[in-house]
Amino acid sequence: MDLQDRRILVTGGAGLVGSALAERLAADNDVHVVDDLSYGDRSRVPDAATFHAGDVTDPDVVERLLTPAVDVVFHLAAISDVDYPDDRELVERNTAMTYTLLERADEVDLDGFAFTSSSTVYGEAPRPTPEEYGPLEPISEYGVAKLADEGLVSTYANAYGVQSWVFRFANIVGPGQRGNVVPDFVEKLLEDPSALTVLGDGRQEKSYMHVSDCVAAIEHVVEHADDQYNVYNLGTHTTVSVDRIASVVAEEIGVDPERTYTGGDRGWVGDVPKMRLAIEKLTDLGFEPDLESEAAVRRAARELLPELRAETGAV
Repeated sequence: MDLQDRRILVTGGAGLVGSALAERLAADNDVHVVDDLSYGDRSRVPDAATFHAGDVTDPDVVERLLTPAVDVVFHLAAISDVDYPDDRELVERNTAMTYTLLERADEVDLDGFAFTSSSTVYGEAPRPTPEEYGPLEPISEYGVAKLADEGLVSTYANAYGVQSWVFRFANIVGPGQRGNVVPDFVEKLLEDPSALTVLGDGRQEKSYMHVSDCVAAIEHVVEHADDQYNVYNLGTHTTVSVDRIASVVAEEIGVDPERTYTGGDRGWVGDVPKMRLAIEKLTDLGFEPDLESEAAVRRAARELLPELRAETGAV
């Protein structure tokens, strides 16, 4: 699909990836962003995009925004908080968003639907994990919701003709992010440079992708992958451990904290401690990330430092 002179709806467009994607797409398209701001920040939405406050579980909101004039939807809205207090609500609301959008997409004969999924759909899989790996056995409610969403997208692509792209993310990092290991370490070390508590044993090791590479990859795949239903891993060729992330963040701040560990092989219930996605399908399509995992983490730490210093008042 050619992403020029299109009318595009980005859900969750005030979040980390959504706002960066909206900014990238707005250079050549009429971009509309919808976000209920439960996680997103209105200030992140680019001036070149039109912002709409709204909850895409609401059919009236979706009917108002997803009109026959819209060419493609990039659906990023989701509850992604690993500490969300109600697991049932997380699953039900995330799938309701996707189902509501897809029903409307069918009604208006939408040209294209892009959905951001997650590596969590694989569960604890052999590494590197290719797109065709199965069976998919998620170990968290978030992963369950993403897998259910993928099933809905597949159905509407293959049974109802809504051409679709599904992106299974590695860990995406970048400016403005909160709730990820990188901003967590930055905040902790700004508060107390002498000590750092690390969830788990620090040996968790995963792929990290900078948000700039992530949104460039999304655009590239939508423009070059032409199947009715397309599934792509988005990540890097490498991994980095939690312990190494702690070192990178400490180096950027210029401190040498004493580390303590909460113990166990994972940071929380449902955490997949080892993850590396195979990205040969992505590279065969002609896309290579600019930054490998450690470089992505280091850039994100540098971007987050001035933001979090300003928020916390740290020197």
